[in-house]
Amino acid sequence: MGNPVFGRADVFQPRHPQQSANHGSQAGGWGTSQQPYLQGQGMAGAAALGQPGNLDQPRQATMTLDDVIAKTGVVLLVLAAAAALTFSFVGTNLATAGTITVVTSLVSFVTVLIVSARRRVPAGGVMAYALVEGVFIGAFSAVFEAMYPGIVVQAALGTFAAAGVTLAVYKFTGFRVTSRFRRIVTIATFGFAGAMLLNLILALCGINLGIRDSGGAVSGIAIIASIVGVVLAASSLIMDFDSVRVGIDNHAPTSESWRAAFGIAVTMVWLYTEILRILSYFRE
Repeated sequence: MGNPVFGRADVFQPRHPQQSANHGSQAGGWGTSQQPYLQGQGMAGAAALGQPGNLDQPRQATMTLDDVIAKTGVVLLVLAAAAALTFSFVGTNLATAGTITVVTSLVSFVTVLIVSARRRVPAGGVMAYALVEGVFIGAFSAVFEAMYPGIVVQAALGTFAAAGVTLAVYKFTGFRVTSRFRRIVTIATFGFAGAMLLNLILALCGINLGIRDSGGAVSGIAIIASIVGVVLAASSLIMDFDSVRVGIDNHAPTSESWRAAFGIAVTMVWLYTEILRILSYFRE
C-alpha cells in the first residue's frame, strides 16, 4: 500500500497481468470477438462509426508527469510560504511555537485523513493542508532554530538533496518497486509510527524512552530512530514516484494529479522533520 494517500485510489495501484488482460478484453481489444452474434454486423458497425457523436465524443483528460510536477510545486510553494510567515511571527518565543506545533500537528493529521478519504481529492482541500502543514513546519522549525541556529536552512537543503538523490536512484538505476518492497516499507512505517505514538503517550505520562530527545544529552536509540525515520521516508518517496508512474500508465484522470501532489508533499514533510531531528542530534 505505501503512502495511504495513494492507497485510497485504485488507479495508483499496479495491475496484475490477469487484471490488465481482463481490462483489455472488456474495453474491446483487437483480439477475436467473444460475442459471435456481433459478427456479420460489421457493415452496420462501420456505418455507426460514421455517425456524429461516436468518434467526436470528448475524451477525459489524463494525468501527465507535467501535471504532477506543476501541482507539487504549487503545494510546496504554499507550504513554504506559510512556514516562513509562521517562522517569522513566532521568532524565539518557544512557548508560542510549542503550542502552535501541537495544535497544527493534530489539525494537519485530521486534514490528511479527511482529504485523502475523498473519492476525488479537491484542490481546495490540498491547499488547506498546505497552509496548516506550513504553519506546523514554521513553528516546529522555530523551536529547533532557537536551540540550534542555522539548522533550519541545513535541514531544508538536506531534504531537497535527499529527495533529488532518491529520484535519481529511482529513475537512473533501474530500481524496481516490487510488491515485496512495498510490503516491507509499509509494515516498517506502521511499526515506526506505532513506536513514536507509544513514546509520545509515555512521555505525557512522565516516562521517557529516549526515542525522541532534544535540547540535551542524546541517546543512541534516538539517533537510530531518526536514521530509521530518514530511510523510511526516503523509501516512501520512492514508492510515491512509482505510484505516480503507475497512475500515468493507468491513464488516471488529470484531477488525480492533485492526489499525487498531496501524497508527495506529505512524504516530503515527514522527510524534513526527520532530517531536522537528526541534524539536531549531531549538534549536541
